[in-house]
Amino acid sequence: MAEIDNKHEVNDSVDMSIKTDNEISPSLIEVSDNSIDGLTDSVTNSLTESLTDIDWQRSEDGSYSPSSYINRDLSLLQFHLRVLAQAASSRHPLLERLFFLIIFSSNIDEFFEIRVAGIMQKLNLGDVSTSVHGMRPSEVLEEISVITHAAIAEQYRILNEDILPALAKEDIRYLKRDELNSEQSAWMKRYFTEQVSPVLTPISIDPAHPFPRLVNKSLNFIATLEGKDAFGRDINLAIVPAPRSLPRVIRLPDELTGGKEHHVMLSAVIHEHIGELFPGMNVTGCHQFRLTRNADLDLADDVDDIAKALEGELENRRFGDKVRLEVTTDCPTPISDYLLNEFELHDNQLYRVNGPVNLTRLLFDFNIPALRYQPFTHVVPKPFRREVDKLDKATSMFAAMRKGDVLVHHPFHAFSPIINLLWQAASDPKVLAIKQTLYRSGTNSEIVKALAAAARHGKEVTAVIELRARFDEASNIAVANYLQEAGAVVVYGIVGYKTHAKLMLIVRREDDKIRRYVHLGTGNYHAANAKVYTDYGLFSADPDISEDVHKIFQELTGMGKPANLKKLLHAPFTLHEKLMSFIDDEIAHAKAGKRAHIMVKVNALTERRLIDKLYDASQAGVKIELILRSMCCLRPQVKGLSENITVRSVIGRFLEHTRIYYFHNDGDERLYCGSADWMDRNLFHRVEVAFPIEDKKLFKQIYEDGLLNYLKDNVQAWTLDGNGIWQQTEPAAGELPHIAQDYLLKVINRVGESV
Repeated sequence: MAEIDNKHEVNDSVDMSIKTDNEISPSLIEVSDNSIDGLTDSVTNSLTESLTDIDWQRSEDGSYSPSSYINRDLSLLQFHLRVLAQAASSRHPLLERLFFLIIFSSNIDEFFEIRVAGIMQKLNLGDVSTSVHGMRPSEVLEEISVITHAAIAEQYRILNEDILPALAKEDIRYLKRDELNSEQSAWMKRYFTEQVSPVLTPISIDPAHPFPRLVNKSLNFIATLEGKDAFGRDINLAIVPAPRSLPRVIRLPDELTGGKEHHVMLSAVIHEHIGELFPGMNVTGCHQFRLTRNADLDLADDVDDIAKALEGELENRRFGDKVRLEVTTDCPTPISDYLLNEFELHDNQLYRVNGPVNLTRLLFDFNIPALRYQPFTHVVPKPFRREVDKLDKATSMFAAMRKGDVLVHHPFHAFSPIINLLWQAASDPKVLAIKQTLYRSGTNSEIVKALAAAARHGKEVTAVIELRARFDEASNIAVANYLQEAGAVVVYGIVGYKTHAKLMLIVRREDDKIRRYVHLGTGNYHAANAKVYTDYGLFSADPDISEDVHKIFQELTGMGKPANLKKLLHAPFTLHEKLMSFIDDEIAHAKAGKRAHIMVKVNALTERRLIDKLYDASQAGVKIELILRSMCCLRPQVKGLSENITVRSVIGRFLEHTRIYYFHNDGDERLYCGSADWMDRNLFHRVEVAFPIEDKKLFKQIYEDGLLNYLKDNVQAWTLDGNGIWQQTEPAAGELPHIAQDYLLKVINRVGESV
């Protein structure tokens, strides 16, 4: 789920308050439908009543007017609202709804840490629009505040009114202090004395103890006090940080609950016994709060050692500029005002929540199958199943790849073929070298272990590790150190260009000749993600593709001019140019009276030149169908501008992550999968690869399963209109429901069928 480089605090001279009448710019935000009760009704009514026409006409320089685009950050925020809608939907099992609520919390945290923090930096430099949509930073922040305050209120309504009561009926409870019986209260007191109190550090607020520097997103308590302490000081305020080593949810012992899933929150434990931290004084109030800071890393392009520079920046992330304050609804206004003043935040950066201030650490992973999605078996593609049954298991996967390309579609297909291929390569005496890109991984990963084993077995192992994968930097540094200790060559790609391509290359000597085997993917080499992200992976021994991958690795590890590739499209060099030319070809076909059709499935569409080119194509008569998971800055279905463009987003059990580009090309169809979204950062500031699907059977599989299937979804899909409003689809009268992900589970994993 874009980076801002500099860190600045908000300019106090700028009015950051919310408009009292909640007026917002209807043409520049997207709003979900009434699937989230009460969240956007008034906003939706305002939008539909006020927006009638869009001035999209081009200016003299050929550019479209700012109103032709949707603001990127508001579009991303609307994706988060679509996730929140899943928590409110009874279509999902109860514990999965709770999980969606937790995902929403995590998404909103990152939204504030990265996107809101970045807009605040821009505001500090001047309240001037620098984006194609024309909105000033203060306007964007204002609308974000309106939407997020309503969304977070709805989040806690869903929690308190829907999910928690439903969980209680299943004997899963998060007990409040006044709900504990005497035995449970006695146990909680012992727990506080033995487990919690020894690691708490209450900090009084006085001239000798200034307000402490609090870690990003940490749980803290502010206590109001009466009386004098041991030194005779009259102190009335103290801060109690909750150490991150303590669990936020504590399960009560079975003997006190009859074996039921009953829990208490750490905040309740501390609140109940906070008086014990201040002997001889009277605690008159205790209120939990959480501060969100700018968590983007500020790494210069001219550093001498990326790893060392990142290690220094990781510490800064914990104490970046302040962007949001969360308190509970019962926190008195004088206390919240005091905290706002201390953190130099404005009223609209205060969020009052009706429950725990950090839902991301709420326990949800209970082993109750009836409340979870139906489990399924991740199948292995038939070519690998056939070959693995043969006696020569050490070379079985190589034999399958020599026969033809093999496609995996995660999570419906297992991630194990990727791991098995690496382990086979690690122990195969014919394998000479292995090269791989790693974007998100960990030292416990089987991928990393296999690479380390290969290096120890004398293979030439090269790992291109992108240290700057956001929030995985520390893990990636650990992976780099682990592989280097095993004897692998580790490089960090190109400074200024994140290595985002998903590539694996195995070099093998066969009959005195060198043969290369490759895997290319749309997702990360991360086994856990492969169980919940939809991604494609291609195993191939195609000589041209293998040679292209070899050249890209040479670029990443060495020096020289951009590689001249035969089949792969390559950012930041050829990918954007080729995409533009492919759209131009469709425009030419349409103008010649021929069928012209584009289908694209990516996570986001924000790059202006591609958007403008799609507008041009629509006006030429090209049919364009976009399946976008999150951000979309293009306005579809605008008369004269984008009448032939439709946009949909599918939100369901799995996180949609496949990237597919299809162009009809007058019958000589083009279909590529790749690692790149249609965003500035992917196309110009990252190393990305898109690979063609040339096998007719695999082409048909991706075309039907990855594109047409999602265009048929009439349950989990949301459609975007020209006003920037998202509406959830529903089956038409007499139409059978179709859920794209469920369809794939059925046809690939046989879920829902008797077999």
